[in-house]
Amino acid sequence: MTKNIGFVTSSNISLPLKAQGSDDEQNEFEAGIATKTKFKTKRPSLFRVLLLNDDYTPMEFVIHILQDVFKKQSEDAVKIMLLVHTNGKGEAGVFPYEVAETKVTQVMDLAIKNSHPLKCVMEKQ
Repeated sequence: MTKNIGFVTSSNISLPLKAQGSDDEQNEFEAGIATKTKFKTKRPSLFRVLLLNDDYTPMEFVIHILQDVFKKQSEDAVKIMLLVHTNGKGEAGVFPYEVAETKVTQVMDLAIKNSHPLKCVMEKQ
């Protein structure tokens, strides 16, 4: 059995010092340096959400999608729709993975619900 013979104070923490017991029980106080681990946060990867052109989806529906799902103003929606129409694809927005995935799902669900073959994909930026 050990008995406390004093206290050592380090960084506002009091630790009891123990008296040494018998030869078979050697208790030694080991001092260490308290370190604080700093975590460096990493920005999430961003993904581009793209609308792909087809010959059957009306331009008005694409504009509606851009305004409803992506909250684009009317003029911006028309510009993006024209990019989709002329270039074959247009960027609707850039989002973290989970948000991009949700936007793609919303667009695809609305396209299927309205019987349009509009495709929406995401790609890492």
